[in-house]
Amino acid sequence: MAGSVDRAASTPLIEKRSIDYIPESERHGKLFSQFTLWLGANLQITAIVTGALAVVLGGDVFWSLVGLFVGQLLGGAVMALHAAQGPRLGLPQMISSRVQFGVYGAVIPLVLVCLMYIGFSASGSLLAGQAIAQLLQVEDWEGIVIFAALIVVLTVFGYRVIHMIGRIASVLGVVAFIYLFYRLLAGNDIGALLGNKHFSLSSFLLAVSLSASWQIAFGPYVADYSRYLPSNTSVPGTFWAVSLGAVIGAQASMVFGVFAAALAGSQFAHHEVSFIVGLGGTGVVAALLYFSVAFGKVTITTLNAYGSFMSIATIVSGFRGNRHISSALRLAYIFAMVGLATLLALLGKDSFLKDFSAFILFLLAFFTPWSAINLVDFYCITKERYDIPALSDPNGRYGRWNVPGISIYVLGVLIQMPFISTHFYTGPLVASLGDTDISWIIGLVVPAVLYYVVARRCTRSIPDQLIRPDAAKGTPGEFGKAIPQGTF
Repeated sequence: MAGSVDRAASTPLIEKRSIDYIPESERHGKLFSQFTLWLGANLQITAIVTGALAVVLGGDVFWSLVGLFVGQLLGGAVMALHAAQGPRLGLPQMISSRVQFGVYGAVIPLVLVCLMYIGFSASGSLLAGQAIAQLLQVEDWEGIVIFAALIVVLTVFGYRVIHMIGRIASVLGVVAFIYLFYRLLAGNDIGALLGNKHFSLSSFLLAVSLSASWQIAFGPYVADYSRYLPSNTSVPGTFWAVSLGAVIGAQASMVFGVFAAALAGSQFAHHEVSFIVGLGGTGVVAALLYFSVAFGKVTITTLNAYGSFMSIATIVSGFRGNRHISSALRLAYIFAMVGLATLLALLGKDSFLKDFSAFILFLLAFFTPWSAINLVDFYCITKERYDIPALSDPNGRYGRWNVPGISIYVLGVLIQMPFISTHFYTGPLVASLGDTDISWIIGLVVPAVLYYVVARRCTRSIPDQLIRPDAAKGTPGEFGKAIPQGTF
């Protein structure tokens, strides 16, 4: 571990790599940084609003809290299994999709991931912009633009700075939430809210879906922030560091959101930041809370901007056959993605709560099948034995288009449509299930089973061990012997 610390100290503050493989000589970091990063990323205003939706959309306080916790556990387990891939592969999360979809075929989930990044960045920029506007006494649009400029700078710095921000955000978040919970519990009868229990299956599953979708939505980029860890980092250790940080942070935020929405009623919508800060006080205390809200959004919005840059780079590199990205192109990608998210935040600031609820629920239809396929392949079919150099070769082991993998993914999306319930689309079977949305459960289980069955029967080979680009030529591990069954 001392060698890892030494490498971290000698690593440039501005990251030079992007979607290319991280060689062992550049690996550094500790598992605790994974915990603080995901704790800080979840102790923030958007998670509060997500929890509040469980009550805003009709649930009672007690069962909303239970449902949110169940969803955290289920979704947190899925996202943490993705995180454990980072140290083993030394690659961003989505580039590994080329194993399941082909070098060109991976563009399909990548485009959808980019839409996710833009949507989350837009919603985060809106809420952080409100806080900055209150703090600096400027218009909301000015606060949004100021926040966007900060995100561009931090994203340019990259991996190390993002983890530093996560450590700071986790400390600020813990302090702010302890204070806010104290004010909330001291000034209101929380026991009365918890005692008003009216179980509704549809409302309960809505709460589960809200928190599960929150966690699963991290899946496409969680390994981006663990890929610099040494390759021998414990898989269970990575799993628990990430899952505990994410689940504890998100559940604390969503619990607060549930109570805040239940107490505020109609005052909460469109005034989320000012209402929450108002619970804490005025003057200097309010200014500190506005700062905490804004800084809490810095971590997750920087993650989104960084991930969107790497997703765009992965799409382009798949057709260019080259994973190297120049500094100028990197900056152009970052400007483009942050700029688009900022524009959406400016245009959609008056209807945020309603549109955001539909957005995060609808995301499940596109990312649960991808997540199921990726995890089944990595842990059950290839069993971590990827040919990393072949991920950049359309004529190589993984080919251009993996038709079976793509077909299962598309089927996994389509099979959910009858069960989806959002304000802009409701499937035909939702009413017969008591207005209960079970689409994400189907989207996880069906593609996972289908992919496992089909992949086991296919004849295309997998290596007998992980093939890394930095293996010395001719040494064991550079070229693996084919095994007749496996990925396709």
